[in-house]
Amino acid sequence: MIKYEVIIYWSAEDEAFIAEVPELPGCAAHGDTQESALGSAQEAIRLWIDTAKEFGDPVPEPKGRRLILA
Repeated sequence: MIKYEVIIYWSAEDEAFIAEVPELPGCAAHGDTQESALGSAQEAIRLWIDTAKEFGDPVPEPKGRRLILA
C-alpha cells in the first residue's frame, strides 16, 4: 500500500486529471479519470522509489496525511 499524499485535480490545459505526490519531488502522473490518475501515480511512486534506491538517494518516509480528490 502506498502511503504518500496524492493530490488529484483537473487540468483544463492538459485535459486530464493530474496526480501529484508532493513528498517526492517531480513525481506526478495523469489520467482520463481520477481513478486512472491515482493508479498511474501509484506506479510513478514505485518507480520514483526504485530509482532513488538505485542511485543511493534518500527516500523520505511518507507522512500519510490524506488523499485529496478535487
